[in-house]
Amino acid sequence: MTKRAIAAALTPLRDDGARPDLDAIAPYAAFLAAGGMNGILALGSTGEGILLSVSERKDVLSAFAACELPVIAHCGAQTTADTVALAEHAATAGVAGVAVIGPPYFPLDDESLLRHFSAAARACEPLPFYVYEFERISGYAVPLAVVERLRELAPNLTGLKVSDSPFEKVQPYLIDGLDVFVGAEGLIGAGLAAGAAGAVSGLSSAFPEVVSEAVRTGDSQRAGELRALLDRYQRLAALKAVLGSKGVPVREDMRAPLRRLSADERRSLFAELEAF
Repeated sequence: MTKRAIAAALTPLRDDGARPDLDAIAPYAAFLAAGGMNGILALGSTGEGILLSVSERKDVLSAFAACELPVIAHCGAQTTADTVALAEHAATAGVAGVAVIGPPYFPLDDESLLRHFSAAARACEPLPFYVYEFERISGYAVPLAVVERLRELAPNLTGLKVSDSPFEKVQPYLIDGLDVFVGAEGLIGAGLAAGAAGAVSGLSSAFPEVVSEAVRTGDSQRAGELRALLDRYQRLAALKAVLGSKGVPVREDMRAPLRRLSADERRSLFAELEAF
């Protein structure tokens, strides 16, 4: 099976982050395609999705879905009702799949999580459905027992995006019969060697060629080192600054409370990138 490199896309914003910049999405998607990406995950953690309203997320998703690359829609939200509404919209928008992260803030037990994921999977049937596992962001890990029970209840459960690290936290989710995508760039090589289907990478939102090469060769050392460099800054703001420097018409605007880089941070970032 061909391993897939999927970009966890940024969301172009304007007016100091007050609204989406829908006109920037098509040229941005073209940049990702030219960099070797096989698809896009829209509105995930890298895409500030949780900070946008439901109506904004629907508009952004429709714009991404009209582009040339297949799109997986991240529909995770704080409530099940909003998650279902987003998944229902995704099912009509022409996307290739739906992913949902466990809602942050409240630690949910197995039954609550199962009901949440099941409702989202039903809302987008027959689209492929992916559980988005990211313990650091959700505040808890999705128990393997929930994934196994979900397989029984949701025939469209296709796989997972697993953004945990170190690799010992990823390995248990490499379940036979499910497509698992690694999120931590430094773990791409180990994940592919263990049977992962590819990577869904935030780094590739501005450095698609680096992640495409890592997935193609199975050598992810350079991608991991570049991700570590960016993590020393406001990472999403840094990625948007890099896009602008490459001529992609994506502004550096962020949705508050996220912020753009200061002038000193920006100078330091580009000095480090030049040395890298």
